[in-house]
Amino acid sequence: MPHTYFRTWERMASPSLFGGDIDELSFHAEMQSNNRLRFKIFDAQRKRFEVPHEHISSLTSDPSSPISNTLEMTHKPFGLTVRRKENKKVLFDTTMAPLVFADQYLQLSARLPSHNIYGLGEHVHQRYLHDTNWRTWPIFTRDGFPNGGTHNLYGHYPFFLCLEEESGKSFGVFLMNSNAMDVTLQPAPAVTYRTIGGVLDFYILFGDTPEQVVQEFLELVGRPVIPPYWSLGFQLSRWDYGNLTEVKDTVERNRAVSLPYDIQYTDIDYMEDKKDFTYDKVNFNELPQFADYLHAKGQRYILILVRTISKRVGNTPYESYDRGTEKNAWITESDGKTPLVGEVWPGETVFPDYTSQSCIDWWVDEYVRFSKEIKHDALWIDMNEVASFQKGSIKGCADNDLNYPPFTPSRTPLFIKTLCMDAKQAWGNHYDVHSLYGYSMVLATEKALQSVFGGNRTLMLTRSSFPGVGKYSGHWLGDNGANWNDIKWAIPGMLEFGLFGIPYIGADICGFFDDSTEELCRRWMQVGAFYPFSRNHNAQGYKPQDPAAYGADSTLVKSSIHYLRIRYTLLPYLYTLFYKAHTTGETVVRPVMHEFYSDSATWTVDQQFLWGKYLLITPVLHPGVDTVQAYIPDAVWYDYDTQVAVRKTIVDMHLPADKLGLHIRGGAILPTQRPDVTTTYSRRHPMGLIVALDDNSQAAGELFWDDGDSRGIVCKRAGFVTHDGYGNPDVLRFEDITVMGVPQPPISVSVSHVSGGTTANSTVPTVMFLKNLSLALGGSYLVKWELQAAGNPRFDCHPEELADEAKCKARGCIWEVRGDTDELQMHMYYMYIYELEKKYVWIQNTPSGMTVDITRNGKYRSSGRPGSPDIDKLRVQIWYLSSDMLRFKIWDPATARYEVPVPLSLPPTPETDENKRLYKVEVTNNPFGIQVTRKSTGTKIWDSSVPGFTFSDLFIQVSTRLSSEYVYGFGETEHPTYKHDLNYHTWGMFAKDQPPGYKMNCYGVHPFYMGLENTADAHGVLLLNSNAMDVSFQPTPAITYRTLGGILDFFMVLGPTPEMVVQEYTALIGRPVLPAYWSLGFQLCRYGYANDTEIADLYKDMRAAGIPYDVQYGDIDYMERQLDFVLNPKFDGLPALVDKMRGEGMRFIFILDPAISGNETTYPAFDRGIADDVFIKWPAELSDGIVWGKVWPDYPNVTVNTSLDWDTEVELYRAYAAFPDFFRARTAVWWQREIQDFYNKLKFDGIWIDMNEPASFVHGTVGGKCLGNPLLENPPYMPPLESKHLGLNHKTLCMNSEQILSDGTKVRHYDVHNIYGWSHTEPTYNALLSVTGKRGIVVTRSTYPTSGKWAGHWLGDNYSSWDQLFKSIIGMMEFSLFGISYTGADICGFFNAAEYEMCLRWMQLGAFYPYSRNHNGKGNERQDPVSWNQTFSDASREVLNIRYTLLPYLYTLMYEAHVDGSTVVRPLLHEFVNDKATWDIYKQYHTFTVVHGYVPDARWYDFHTVSPMRRQMVAMHTPLDQINLHIRGGYILPWQNPENTTYYSRKNPLGLIVALDDAGTARGSFFWDDGEGIGERGPTGTVTVIPRVASLPPSLLSAACARPSAATPACVCQVRSVSRCSACFPASSLLSLNHTFEFHFQGMSGALCYRWSPTHRFHPSISLPPFHATH
Repeated sequence: MPHTYFRTWERMASPSLFGGDIDELSFHAEMQSNNRLRFKIFDAQRKRFEVPHEHISSLTSDPSSPISNTLEMTHKPFGLTVRRKENKKVLFDTTMAPLVFADQYLQLSARLPSHNIYGLGEHVHQRYLHDTNWRTWPIFTRDGFPNGGTHNLYGHYPFFLCLEEESGKSFGVFLMNSNAMDVTLQPAPAVTYRTIGGVLDFYILFGDTPEQVVQEFLELVGRPVIPPYWSLGFQLSRWDYGNLTEVKDTVERNRAVSLPYDIQYTDIDYMEDKKDFTYDKVNFNELPQFADYLHAKGQRYILILVRTISKRVGNTPYESYDRGTEKNAWITESDGKTPLVGEVWPGETVFPDYTSQSCIDWWVDEYVRFSKEIKHDALWIDMNEVASFQKGSIKGCADNDLNYPPFTPSRTPLFIKTLCMDAKQAWGNHYDVHSLYGYSMVLATEKALQSVFGGNRTLMLTRSSFPGVGKYSGHWLGDNGANWNDIKWAIPGMLEFGLFGIPYIGADICGFFDDSTEELCRRWMQVGAFYPFSRNHNAQGYKPQDPAAYGADSTLVKSSIHYLRIRYTLLPYLYTLFYKAHTTGETVVRPVMHEFYSDSATWTVDQQFLWGKYLLITPVLHPGVDTVQAYIPDAVWYDYDTQVAVRKTIVDMHLPADKLGLHIRGGAILPTQRPDVTTTYSRRHPMGLIVALDDNSQAAGELFWDDGDSRGIVCKRAGFVTHDGYGNPDVLRFEDITVMGVPQPPISVSVSHVSGGTTANSTVPTVMFLKNLSLALGGSYLVKWELQAAGNPRFDCHPEELADEAKCKARGCIWEVRGDTDELQMHMYYMYIYELEKKYVWIQNTPSGMTVDITRNGKYRSSGRPGSPDIDKLRVQIWYLSSDMLRFKIWDPATARYEVPVPLSLPPTPETDENKRLYKVEVTNNPFGIQVTRKSTGTKIWDSSVPGFTFSDLFIQVSTRLSSEYVYGFGETEHPTYKHDLNYHTWGMFAKDQPPGYKMNCYGVHPFYMGLENTADAHGVLLLNSNAMDVSFQPTPAITYRTLGGILDFFMVLGPTPEMVVQEYTALIGRPVLPAYWSLGFQLCRYGYANDTEIADLYKDMRAAGIPYDVQYGDIDYMERQLDFVLNPKFDGLPALVDKMRGEGMRFIFILDPAISGNETTYPAFDRGIADDVFIKWPAELSDGIVWGKVWPDYPNVTVNTSLDWDTEVELYRAYAAFPDFFRARTAVWWQREIQDFYNKLKFDGIWIDMNEPASFVHGTVGGKCLGNPLLENPPYMPPLESKHLGLNHKTLCMNSEQILSDGTKVRHYDVHNIYGWSHTEPTYNALLSVTGKRGIVVTRSTYPTSGKWAGHWLGDNYSSWDQLFKSIIGMMEFSLFGISYTGADICGFFNAAEYEMCLRWMQLGAFYPYSRNHNGKGNERQDPVSWNQTFSDASREVLNIRYTLLPYLYTLMYEAHVDGSTVVRPLLHEFVNDKATWDIYKQYHTFTVVHGYVPDARWYDFHTVSPMRRQMVAMHTPLDQINLHIRGGYILPWQNPENTTYYSRKNPLGLIVALDDAGTARGSFFWDDGEGIGERGPTGTVTVIPRVASLPPSLLSAACARPSAATPACVCQVRSVSRCSACFPASSLLSLNHTFEFHFQGMSGALCYRWSPTHRFHPSISLPPFHATH
C-alpha cells in the first residue's frame, strides 16, 4: 500500500551495550492522515508491552498522501529520514547515530532542523525554550519537589514541539512509551531517546503553525474536557485548616472583603486518620452540611482523595479496605497474589490497581457511597504517581532486572518513593505501567464521577498525568514553594501543559511550602488571577495566605479584588477559549510565540503569556521592582485599564505595587459580563463586548455560551454556541460595548436591530463607550458610528517658533484648538497645492519615464515668507533608471537654479520593461504627488500626495507618507537610537564644526535614509540637495523635507534587503575606498603632544608593552603656530623619528586644515595660493577681495595669553585665514604641490583633513560684516540648527561668498557650503596617491554622499562618557548606510578626562571599529593604553591581538565593500531582517560585568570558549578584561597570527576559522594583495566546507590533509577538545593557495571534507598555513 511500510531488520554484528539485544526487529510505518505519520519499531518475535491508550486505540486512519513523500529509509545501517512533504525539508533524521534495541535498553537519536524545542515533561523547565547544550531530562512519574532541578516530576510526557523557522512551520514528536526514559537535547541540534522497555512507537505531527501541531497532537491523544463554568472562578485551599470552624472563618473573612471567590477545598485533614472515604467526625463534624453552606452563597466545595487505603489495624473497621480486599483490587507483589504494602499518609497502605476492572468497580462503588455521605461538587486526586514513603514496599524490593535494570535514567533507583518495579498489575509489570498509574486512576475516576454527577459536568484535578489525561482532568503544577523562582517557573509550566493537552492548569498561588511575604503573595495573586486554574493553596504549618488574611485594607486585598474582578469580567472569553480547546484543540494559555512565530524575539518570551490570541498578561516576577522589561509583539495592543494603544516594542512597563500588565490585541472582540463575587451571581448579570480595533479598523470574536454545567454535545447556532436542545441558556442581554481604537470622537452613534429595532446614542470620547444597551443574546444588531472625514494627514504649516492663530491663518492654514488651551496640534495645508498643468497634462510618458508640468493653485495663499517668492510653474521628471532604482526631479523650467555638482554613477540605460521593474510610479492631482509602490507587496514606499508641497526661491518643502515607522539614516547628527523616533522630531542638516550632541548638526550632510517596510523589504531614498535643510518625522508615519534652495532631486533604490539597499546606493554614489592594510591596525593620536620626544617615548612604551600598534599621528602641535606645511621647532626631530618608526614597520599620518594664514611675511603655501588664485573671494560686484576668516594659525611674533576668554583670544592672536576653493582644478594642483613639498621634509603614509566644514572662529568674515543679500545669512526660514539665531554664517564663511565650479560656473557658498568638505577630499586623496605612490588612507571630518570613494571618517570631537561610547555604534552603522566603511570614534573620547573602566571598555569596543584610533584633546591626561597600569595594558594587548588575528577577515570585508558595496560594520537587521527583534537593536546594555545582548537565530560560537548558543536575549558575563565576541555558524573566517604591527603580522602564516552551521556546512571568502598597491586587485578566494556525512561526529578522532598531488604529506590533527580542533602541517609543506585541498576529519560516524577552492590563481609565494576548525 502507498500509505504504509512494513519491514524486518536483523541486527548487525556489534558489541552489546547492556545485553539482551533483540536480533530481529519489525518496522511498521503509516501515514495516518495528511498531518500525522506513525512509525513503530518492535520485536519481530515476541510481544512486548505497549501502552493501552484508550483514545488512540479508537482512531482510524485517513491517509491522503503516499508515505514516500514523507518518510525515507536507509539500510545497513538502519535509518529513517522524515521530511516535510511540501518542501522536502528534513525534520527528523535518525541516520546520525545507530539504533539500539535490547530488552531493557532502547536508544534512538535524530537530528532536528532547529533549536526551537518546547515541551517534554514533567519537569521544572526554567525557560520555555529548551537549552540544547547537552541537557538530559529523565521522564518517569515521581512524587518530587518542583524546585528547579532537572529531576522528573509527576507526569510523563515524551512529546515536544519544534518550530522550524519564521514561517511558523512546526512539527511535534510523540513517543508512545510509558517506561522510564531520558531525553537528551544536543547542540547539533538533535535529540536522543533512551528508554528501558516497551517499543519505539513514534508519532510525527506536522503543522503550518505551532497551534496546528498542538491541535494535531490533541486529535491523537484526546481533546481537553470543557470544565464547568464555575470551576473558572477563584479557589481557596490549604493543607491542615485543623477543623471546619477554621475553614468557615477563612470563607467568611474573604466573603467580607467581597473577594470574587467560587470554590473552597479541604485537604487530607478532613479525613479520619487521613484515610480515603472517611471524615473526621470531631474536627469536621458538620462536613456533610458544608456544601450546603457554600451553595447558599453561590460557592462550591471540592475535596481530595489520595487513594490512601490503609490496612486494617487490629480490629479497627475500615470497610473500604475490606471491600477492596474482597474484590482483589490491590496491586500485588511479584507473585501476583500478595497485596504490595507501602506507606503513605495513614501509615501502611495498599495500592488500588486501576488497570483492573475489579478495582475500577470497587473505586466507583466507594465513591458513590462516600458522595451520599459528604456532598461535594468535584474531586481532587493526589499522590497518584504512584507515591509511597517506602522504597518499593515495607519489605524492600528483590534484586532482579526489573528493580535494578542495567540502565537507569537519572541514575536513581526506580522504586525510590514508589513501588517495586516487579509488582504486578492487570496491564503488566509495574516496571512498564508505573507512569500510567495516574492515567489509569483518571479513567477510573471519570467513571466514578459520571456515576455520581450524571448529566452535570463537574471537575477532576489530578497530580499525575500522561498524554490523554486532559480529556477528563485538569492539573496543578505540584508542591511548589513560596519564592520568586517558583512564581517565574510557573509560566513555562503552564505553557507546556497547554502543549500536552491540559489547558486547565495553574500553580499553587503564593506557594505551597514556606511562608509567603506580602509582596510575593500580592504579585502572585495578580498573575494567578489569569491562571486557567486559579487556586491559592499552602501547606501545613505555614501562615495563612488567603487574601483576607493580609488585612481587609491591604494593598494585596485591593489588588487581588481588582484583578479577580477583571478575571470574572472576562470569564465569557475564557470559557469560549475552553470550548475552542475542547472542540478544536486550541491552547488556552498560549505562548506569545504561537501567535507571533515570525518574530523570533517571541521565541524566548516566557515571563509573559496570552489568553488565546487576544489578551497579553505581563506580571511582575521579581522582588522589589515596579518596572518590567516587556515585549509587545507586532500588533496594536490596548492597555486594559487605560485603553492606551502601543505596538511592537520592548518597553519598560511601569507596574507599581498594585498593577500587572494587561493588554488587549487589536482585532479582538472579547465577550464580557459584569462581575460578581461568584460565577453563580455573575452569570445572572448582563453581558458586554470589548471591541479592540486593529490597524485596519477591524475586529472579530466568538462567544460560546451554555448553562455552564451540563454534559453533552454542543453546536453553534446564530453566531453563538448553545447547548444542544437547550433553548436559551440564560435570559441574557448585552448592556455595554467598549470600542478601542476609534481614531477620533464620532459625530454620531447608533445601535439598531437588523430587523428594525431602536437607536441608542452615547457620549463618546476617542475610546467609545456604549452603555445602557439592551441587546438580546442571539439577536443580530448593527452598531454604526460616523467619523469626520479624515482627509489628508496634517502637516505642520508653521514649523518656526511662536506660532499663533493669526500667523497660521495668514498662510491659509487651519488653526486647531484642543482642550482648554490653545495647543497647536498640527496644521493642515490648504494653500500651495500644485495641480497638473491643465494645458499640458502629460508632456511625455515613455517606457523610460514620464514628464509632467504642474502649476501652483492660485486660490491658495503664498508661503508667507517675504524674500522667498513662489515659483508658480514647475517641471516634474521621473526616470526608471533600472529595475531597482528610479529618480524624480522637480525644478523651475523657466529659470536656472543651482543643482548639486556631485557626479553620480547612473545606469547607462533605463529599464524600459515594466515587468522587470520592482516598482510602479503614479502621479496624483489635487494635491499633486508622486506615489511609488513596491509591486511584489503593494506597499506604498513613497506617497507625497499630501498637502503642503511648497516651492519658493529660498524655501522648498515636500512631505510624504512612509511605509512604516522603521526609518534609519540622515546625518550627520548624534541620534540616541539607530531607528528614528517618529514622534514629531526634527533634525537639521548643515555642515558645522560642532561636537556630537543631541539634535546638534555636525560635520557632514547625508540626506539619505533607509526605510524598512512591515513586510521586511527595504528601500533607500536620497535627496540630492546641498542647501541647509531639515527633516521632520511624525507618527502618521510621514516625513517632511524642508530645504533652503536648489531643487528637489530624489533617487530611490528598492533593495529589497537592507544590505542590497546599501549596495545599490553605493553603486549610485560610488563604492567605498579600499584602505591600505596597515590602516586597519591600531592608531594613536593626541592633541597636545609637547614635542617629538613625547611621541618617541610613547612609541617606546607601546613597543615594550607588546601592544599591537601601526599608526602614529601628528595633530596640529607639530605645526609652527598651526601653519599647514610648517614644522614646529619643538618637533625638529620628528622627520628622523618617523623614518625610524617607518623602518620598524610603523606608519605616520599628519593633519592638514584647509585654512591658510595670510599674515606671514613669507609663507609659500599662501604666496603660491595667491599667485594661483585659489582662495574663496567675494563676488566681483561686491568686492574683489578674499573672504577672510580665522582658524588655528596665530599671528607671527606673538605670545598667546591662554587665560583670556576664547573670543578675545581669537581677536587678538589668530591670523587672518583664507580658504581654498577646492572646486577649481587649479586649487587641486596647488594643494598637491604643497603636500609634495612637505613630504620631501617629513615622510607620511596618510593624511587627516580637519576643520573642512569649513570651520572658522569668526562668524562669516573678520569683522562680522557679510556683504550682499542679508537673506542668505538669515534666510526667511531657518532650520533648527545649532545657534540658528546667529545665522547660517555662524562659525563659518559668509553665505554670499563666491566659489567657482570646475566648469567655470559661479555659485554661492550658500548653496555649496555642505559640500566644501567633499570638494576637499578628492584632491587630498589624489595628492596622497601621487606623492607616496601608495594607497594609504585619507580621513576627513566633513562628508557628503560620495565622500566614501576617497576617504574614511571619524565621528568627530566626542566626549569621554559612557553614552558617547554606545552612541558610537549608532554613528558607525549610519555611516555604513552612507557608504563610508572606514569609520570609528575617538576611543576613550576627545574632550574631558577619561575614566578608567570606561576607557578600558572603549578600548575593547574600539578594537572592533574599522578605524581604530585612540585620540584625546589638549589639556587632558593621557589615555593611551600604556598610560594607565599593567592591567589596562594587558587587556588592551589581548583585545588588539584578537583584532590583528582577524584582520584578514576585516580586510576582506573592506574589499567586498569596495567591490560590491556591502557593509563592514553591520546592524543585526541586515542579516536577520525577518526577525523583527533586530529592527531596534543598536547597542548593548552595560551593567558592570554583565552585558544583555540579543543573539539572533543562527548557531553562534563564543570566540573565547567555542561554546555554541543561538537566538535569545542573554545576560553575558563580561569581566573587565574581556569583550563578548561570537562567530556565526556557516562561515569561514581567514586569520593570521598577530604581531606588533601589520608589517610583521602579514609575514605570518594564514589560517581559517570554520564555524559550522546546523547542517554542518560553512563558506567564506578571502581577499589578499600587497596591502597598499594602487590600481591592482589582488587575488581572491572562496572557501567551502562540505560535510560528507549528515552530521559532525560526536568526537574527532583524527584529521588529515590530502592534496591532489602526493607531494604534500598528510599529518594528524591534535584534538584539543570536542569543540575545537587544529590541523597542523609541516613548515616544509605549506599549502599554496593556487591549489585545491581537502581536509579529512575522521570521527565515529564518518569523515568530513573541508575544501579550499580559490577562484583566482594566487601568487606562488603566498601559502596556506595551519588550518583551524571550530565546530
